[in-house]
Amino acid sequence: ERGFSFRFDSPLDMRMDRRQGESAYDIVNKYSCGQLEDIIRKFGEERWAKKIAKAITERRRHGPIATTKELSDLVSSAIPKRFHPTDIHPATKTFQAIRIAVNDELNNLKKAIDDCVDLLFPGGRIAIISFHSLEDRIVKISFRRIEKGCTCPDDFPRCVCGKKPRLSIVTKKPVTPSLQEISKNPRARSAKLRVGERL
Repeated sequence: ERGFSFRFDSPLDMRMDRRQGESAYDIVNKYSCGQLEDIIRKFGEERWAKKIAKAITERRRHGPIATTKELSDLVSSAIPKRFHPTDIHPATKTFQAIRIAVNDELNNLKKAIDDCVDLLFPGGRIAIISFHSLEDRIVKISFRRIEKGCTCPDDFPRCVCGKKPRLSIVTKKPVTPSLQEISKNPRARSAKLRVGERL
Protein backbone atom coordinates (compact mmCIF):
# COMPACT_ATOMS: atom_id res chain seq x y z
CA GLU A 1 0.00 0.00 0.00
CA ARG A 2 3.02 2.33 0.32
CA GLY A 3 4.39 1.73 -3.14
CA PHE A 4 7.41 -0.44 -2.32
CA SER A 5 6.49 -2.94 -5.04
CA PHE A 6 5.23 -2.59 -8.59
CA ARG A 7 3.45 -5.95 -8.40
CA PHE A 8 0.45 -4.12 -6.93
CA ASP A 9 -0.74 -0.73 -8.12
CA SER A 10 -0.55 1.70 -5.22
CA PRO A 11 0.30 5.35 -4.50
CA LEU A 12 3.97 6.30 -4.80
CA ASP A 13 5.19 6.75 -1.24
CA MET A 14 7.97 4.28 -0.24
CA ARG A 15 8.55 5.88 3.16
CA MET A 16 9.30 3.43 5.97
CA ASP A 17 8.01 6.11 8.32
CA ARG A 18 5.24 8.27 6.90
CA ARG A 19 6.07 11.04 9.37
CA GLN A 20 9.41 11.65 7.65
CA GLY A 21 10.00 14.10 4.81
CA GLU A 22 9.91 13.48 1.08
CA SER A 23 8.04 10.56 -0.46
CA ALA A 24 8.74 8.76 -3.73
CA TYR A 25 5.99 10.92 -5.27
CA ASP A 26 7.93 14.07 -4.32
CA ILE A 27 11.20 12.78 -5.78
CA VAL A 28 9.65 11.49 -9.01
CA ASN A 29 7.59 14.62 -9.64
CA LYS A 30 9.80 17.43 -8.33
CA TYR A 31 13.45 16.48 -8.87
CA SER A 32 15.29 17.68 -11.96
CA CYS A 33 16.28 15.30 -14.74
CA GLY A 34 19.90 15.45 -13.54
CA GLN A 35 18.97 14.72 -9.93
CA LEU A 36 16.82 11.75 -10.97
CA GLU A 37 19.57 10.39 -13.20
CA ASP A 38 22.07 10.67 -10.34
CA ILE A 39 19.78 8.81 -7.90
CA ILE A 40 18.92 6.04 -10.37
CA ARG A 41 22.55 5.56 -11.43
CA LYS A 42 24.07 5.80 -7.94
CA PHE A 43 21.54 3.84 -5.89
CA GLY A 44 20.13 1.57 -8.59
CA GLU A 45 23.35 0.99 -10.56
CA GLU A 46 21.10 1.28 -13.61
CA ARG A 47 22.86 1.70 -16.96
CA TRP A 48 19.74 3.30 -18.49
CA ALA A 49 19.52 5.99 -15.79
CA LYS A 50 19.73 8.93 -18.20
CA LYS A 51 17.03 7.56 -20.50
CA ILE A 52 14.74 6.74 -17.57
CA ALA A 53 15.20 10.18 -15.95
CA LYS A 54 14.44 11.87 -19.27
CA ALA A 55 11.29 9.75 -19.75
CA ILE A 56 10.09 10.67 -16.24
CA THR A 57 10.59 14.42 -16.70
CA GLU A 58 8.93 14.38 -20.14
CA ARG A 59 5.95 12.34 -18.93
CA ARG A 60 5.23 14.55 -15.90
CA ARG A 61 4.66 17.56 -18.17
CA HIS A 62 1.25 16.00 -18.82
CA GLY A 63 0.50 15.53 -15.13
CA PRO A 64 2.03 13.95 -12.04
CA ILE A 65 3.18 10.33 -11.90
CA ALA A 66 1.13 9.12 -8.95
CA THR A 67 1.14 5.31 -8.82
CA THR A 68 3.58 2.41 -8.91
CA LYS A 69 2.04 1.09 -12.13
CA GLU A 70 2.47 4.43 -13.89
CA LEU A 71 6.13 4.56 -12.88
CA SER A 72 6.94 0.90 -13.62
CA ASP A 73 5.27 1.09 -17.06
CA LEU A 74 7.16 4.30 -17.82
CA VAL A 75 10.52 2.82 -16.79
CA SER A 76 9.87 -0.36 -18.79
CA SER A 77 9.06 1.65 -21.91
CA ALA A 78 12.21 3.79 -21.49
CA ILE A 79 14.49 0.75 -21.64
CA PRO A 80 14.75 -0.85 -25.11
CA LYS A 81 12.89 -4.19 -25.08
CA ARG A 82 15.92 -6.20 -26.19
CA PHE A 83 17.75 -5.01 -23.07
CA HIS A 84 15.03 -5.98 -20.60
CA PRO A 85 16.56 -8.33 -18.00
CA THR A 86 15.22 -11.87 -18.00
CA ASP A 87 15.45 -12.49 -14.25
CA ILE A 88 13.98 -9.26 -12.82
CA HIS A 89 11.40 -6.65 -13.80
CA PRO A 90 12.92 -3.77 -15.84
CA ALA A 91 11.83 -1.27 -13.17
CA THR A 92 13.43 -3.13 -10.24
CA LYS A 93 16.62 -1.07 -10.11
CA THR A 94 14.81 2.25 -10.46
CA PHE A 95 12.37 1.38 -7.65
CA GLN A 96 15.31 0.29 -5.49
CA ALA A 97 17.11 3.58 -6.16
CA ILE A 98 14.12 5.75 -5.29
CA ARG A 99 13.36 3.73 -2.14
CA ILE A 100 16.98 4.09 -0.96
CA ALA A 101 16.88 7.85 -1.58
CA VAL A 102 13.52 8.31 0.17
CA ASN A 103 14.62 6.49 3.32
CA ASP A 104 18.31 7.49 3.33
CA GLU A 105 18.90 3.75 3.66
CA LEU A 106 22.66 3.64 3.22
CA ASN A 107 23.39 6.21 5.94
CA ASN A 108 20.86 4.53 8.22
CA LEU A 109 22.56 1.17 7.60
CA LYS A 110 25.96 2.61 8.64
CA LYS A 111 24.44 4.04 11.82
CA ALA A 112 22.58 0.81 12.59
CA ILE A 113 25.79 -1.25 12.32
CA ASP A 114 27.63 1.05 14.76
CA ASP A 115 24.68 1.07 17.17
CA CYS A 116 24.34 -2.73 17.08
CA VAL A 117 28.05 -3.30 17.75
CA ASP A 118 27.84 -0.89 20.71
CA LEU A 119 25.01 -2.97 22.20
CA LEU A 120 26.83 -6.31 21.95
CA PHE A 121 28.60 -7.94 24.88
CA PRO A 122 32.05 -9.48 24.15
CA GLY A 123 31.50 -12.67 22.18
CA GLY A 124 28.14 -11.46 20.88
CA ARG A 125 27.67 -11.57 17.13
CA ILE A 126 26.17 -9.29 14.54
CA ALA A 127 24.87 -10.94 11.35
CA ILE A 128 23.70 -8.85 8.40
CA ILE A 129 22.11 -10.07 5.17
CA SER A 130 22.27 -7.60 2.29
CA PHE A 131 20.50 -7.94 -1.05
CA HIS A 132 22.45 -5.65 -3.35
CA SER A 133 26.03 -4.56 -3.85
CA LEU A 134 25.66 -1.06 -2.36
CA GLU A 135 24.41 -2.48 0.94
CA ASP A 136 27.03 -5.22 0.97
CA ARG A 137 29.81 -2.70 0.33
CA ILE A 138 28.71 -0.63 3.33
CA VAL A 139 28.54 -3.69 5.58
CA LYS A 140 32.01 -4.78 4.45
CA ILE A 141 33.59 -1.33 4.89
CA SER A 142 31.87 -0.77 8.27
CA PHE A 143 33.00 -4.16 9.60
CA ARG A 144 36.59 -3.47 8.49
CA ARG A 145 36.54 0.02 10.03
CA ILE A 146 35.26 -1.29 13.38
CA GLU A 147 37.69 -4.22 13.28
CA LYS A 148 40.62 -1.86 12.66
CA GLY A 149 39.65 0.60 15.39
CA CYS A 150 42.38 3.18 14.91
CA THR A 151 41.47 5.99 12.51
CA CYS A 152 44.89 7.71 12.47
CA PRO A 153 46.53 8.29 9.07
CA ASP A 154 48.82 5.44 7.95
CA ASP A 155 51.91 7.66 8.13
CA PHE A 156 51.44 8.39 11.86
CA PRO A 157 54.22 6.66 13.85
CA ARG A 158 51.76 5.69 16.61
CA CYS A 159 48.05 5.82 17.38
CA VAL A 160 46.83 9.10 18.87
CA CYS A 161 43.08 8.64 18.30
CA GLY A 162 42.75 6.04 21.05
CA LYS A 163 40.14 4.01 19.16
CA LYS A 164 40.45 0.26 19.73
CA PRO A 165 39.26 -2.66 17.58
CA ARG A 166 35.75 -3.64 18.67
CA LEU A 167 34.95 -6.39 16.20
CA SER A 168 36.46 -9.52 14.71
CA ILE A 169 35.17 -10.39 11.25
CA VAL A 170 33.95 -14.01 11.25
CA THR A 171 33.12 -14.26 7.53
CA LYS A 172 36.18 -13.15 5.57
CA LYS A 173 34.05 -13.58 2.43
CA PRO A 174 30.25 -13.22 2.42
CA VAL A 175 28.15 -16.37 2.71
CA THR A 176 25.92 -16.74 -0.36
CA PRO A 177 22.95 -19.06 -0.97
CA SER A 178 23.44 -22.47 -2.57
CA LEU A 179 21.81 -23.33 -5.90
CA GLN A 180 19.43 -25.57 -3.97
CA GLU A 181 18.35 -22.68 -1.75
CA ILE A 182 17.90 -20.37 -4.74
CA SER A 183 15.72 -22.97 -6.49
CA LYS A 184 13.47 -23.06 -3.39
CA ASN A 185 13.58 -19.31 -2.80
CA PRO A 186 14.53 -17.30 -5.92
CA ARG A 187 14.50 -14.04 -3.90
CA ALA A 188 17.59 -15.29 -2.06
CA ARG A 189 19.71 -15.22 -5.23
CA SER A 190 21.41 -11.91 -4.43
CA ALA A 191 21.66 -12.36 -0.65
CA LYS A 192 25.03 -12.00 1.10
CA LEU A 193 25.59 -12.72 4.78
CA ARG A 194 28.41 -11.14 6.78
CA VAL A 195 29.08 -11.87 10.47
CA GLY A 196 31.21 -10.08 13.06
CA GLU A 197 31.98 -10.92 16.70
CA ARG A 198 32.31 -8.30 19.43
CA LEU A 199 35.73 -8.15 21.08
